[in-house]
Amino acid sequence: MRHEVDFLVIGSGIAGLSYALKVAPYGKVCVLTKGDASEGSTKYAQGGIAAVMYGSDSFDNHIKDTLVAGDGICDREVVEMTIREAPERINELVQYGVNFDLNKNGRFDLHREGGHSEFRILHHKDNTGAEIERGLLQAIHDHPNIELKENQFAIDLITQHHLGQIVTKHTPDITCYGAYALNGDTHEIDTYLAKTTLLATGGMGNVYTTTTTPIISTGDGVAMVHRARGVLSDMEFVQFHPTSLYNPAEKPAFLITEALRGAGAILKDHKGNEFMQKYDERLSLAPRDIVARAIDNEMKMAGVEHLYLDARHINKHELITGFPTIYAKCLEIGINITKDMIPIRPAAHYQCGGIKVDRRGQSSIHNLYAAGECSCTGLHGGNRLASNSLLEAVVYAHNAAMDAIERVKVVDFKKEVPDWNADGMKLNEELVLITQTKKELQEIMSNYVGIVRSNLRLQRAFVRLNLIYRETEELYQRSVMTEELSELRNLIACSYLITKMAMARKENRGLHYSIDLL
Repeated sequence: MRHEVDFLVIGSGIAGLSYALKVAPYGKVCVLTKGDASEGSTKYAQGGIAAVMYGSDSFDNHIKDTLVAGDGICDREVVEMTIREAPERINELVQYGVNFDLNKNGRFDLHREGGHSEFRILHHKDNTGAEIERGLLQAIHDHPNIELKENQFAIDLITQHHLGQIVTKHTPDITCYGAYALNGDTHEIDTYLAKTTLLATGGMGNVYTTTTTPIISTGDGVAMVHRARGVLSDMEFVQFHPTSLYNPAEKPAFLITEALRGAGAILKDHKGNEFMQKYDERLSLAPRDIVARAIDNEMKMAGVEHLYLDARHINKHELITGFPTIYAKCLEIGINITKDMIPIRPAAHYQCGGIKVDRRGQSSIHNLYAAGECSCTGLHGGNRLASNSLLEAVVYAHNAAMDAIERVKVVDFKKEVPDWNADGMKLNEELVLITQTKKELQEIMSNYVGIVRSNLRLQRAFVRLNLIYRETEELYQRSVMTEELSELRNLIACSYLITKMAMARKENRGLHYSIDLL
């Protein structure tokens, strides 16, 4: 089936939904999401969104904290722009119906997290992302000009390549005409022609065995841009959250928000002793890359699979009311956080790199924007400061919307785009070829391209990933497209990009840490 829309949005998190609401008065909007509309990384963001809201804090302080965490790789102009826009974007979220917690004086109740010098994290208890998603989805459903379509899996961006032209990374005018998407209800691949397209497809945490990201985080947007020969950047900077709940049977890993450490919880080793004083003067509130490496090192030295987070000394009432989701989750597996230490370990959490965009959210491909975790704006540099991700998503969604509103006035639909050709393809009936390859891929990335790396590990990963790529492409060339096969191709592409860029990095910066560069 063919569709024509002015604004095509792929992804239904904070970036995609806030963008859709802003462009909706200016044309027809279609939001495609691969699962349920609410199922994405935004929903799982516990901590909150960082912004300078009161005079006790300052833009300069927030800018400095971001630059320090980014380890000298941030784009300073981007950092300043994003942080100075923050209060206005926060007020828009409130207008959309998002509720942030208030204190007894009616002001925003602000948390503090690792790497922040001030209390500046707006939150809704410990499920801020779910509240943001709820508020935005309600506004989306109430808007008559937005069509939200669930169970639609974007397969590929449509460019000149699909018109028979040769497209390489050196082609100067690569243009996006829309996307092909697998309809989960009809099992057919539909053609979406669009004047402008926004990728808001989230992260790629599932290239690793243990991740806090939902199972749909398979790097789809990044992989599509890679295949379309667009520019990608900083893929080597993968952030591992230091504290996911150690519960091996559960996927994704349950996140223990950094705000709990901001409230006073302390990291302890397998014997119950504090250890962060050996690694950083900021102790348990050091930036995530430092904390994750410290935990990883302590686990390896002791030969254990987890350490602990101790919140027992925090006021019981404040602990339960401030972190009800964590309290309830831990109780499910027999841990009372008011009496017991919480078993934790690092887990893949956030991709700092991705689709390279300018300050308008425009990618290197004409008429294609990206916002949220799939993008690389220059804000995070080598390491994302806690709770800057939701802020980046809403700021760049706004900037992209303002540019796209003008762009649709001068762009026409590319009518000659052909529909997807599946002639001669057969349904792959051996799913083990996909599931086993995915498992192998995740083990390679976890063991060789994880928190701590080396030249030998990276080289081994690169060789094995090339073999997996060839095997999977042979399967793809003869198989009917399915969501499982497409996700596997996307995970392989992202793993290749992470590994290749890690091999090219010649110094330890931010989240890239190699024992050969010490």
